[in-house]
Amino acid sequence: MVGALSLYAPGTSPLHRLPASTKLLGLLIGGLVVTVPRPDALLLGIAAAGVVALYLVARLGLAELGRQIWGVRWIIAVVLVGQLIFLPWHVAALTSTRMLLAILLAALVTLTTRASDILEAIERGLAPLRRFGLRTERIALVLGMAIRAVPIVIDLASEVRDAQRARGVGGSITAMVVLLLVGALRHADDVADALAARGMDDDEEPVMLEGSVRPRGASRLRLRR
Repeated sequence: MVGALSLYAPGTSPLHRLPASTKLLGLLIGGLVVTVPRPDALLLGIAAAGVVALYLVARLGLAELGRQIWGVRWIIAVVLVGQLIFLPWHVAALTSTRMLLAILLAALVTLTTRASDILEAIERGLAPLRRFGLRTERIALVLGMAIRAVPIVIDLASEVRDAQRARGVGGSITAMVVLLLVGALRHADDVADALAARGMDDDEEPVMLEGSVRPRGASRLRLRR
């Protein structure tokens, strides 16, 4: 089983061998396909079959796919209940399915791609923006962390649920949302402290996250896996 905080699962599948930039582009296209059009059962059915096929091509298997779905069950449940208040049940179900498929695609990218490769691919894609004075290495870091935030939130949700069960607390969705929000904010604060300790909050060139100081003029960041 792969831990949510270090999702990369080493392998030699065709998806593992694809460049990180290709997988990120595929994630963007796939995310648009499942989220932009109006909710349609046929389209989402085809998309779901495609997601299953991709997990099999990546040699992760249906067990890992099931683990990913199980990990986000409470997040999807909260979204579904919230939408049922305002939308017909079938629309709410289709919308929640779209969200689930987008999460599964993002998880697939992190399962088959090293964090450092994701950062480097994003930074290369943003390279033309340097002429406008933008710090592309920091933008790449933020985007890379955003992609990896999905499994982190899943892990937090699982921990909150386990804590509720250990204390004999009922399955209150409101209580879970509050605890999940507190945990997410605490994690964000810890990440901010870690980045500040590595010089990411000053005006000088940031240091590499693996602990060694990056020479001035270098442009790549590496995130500890």
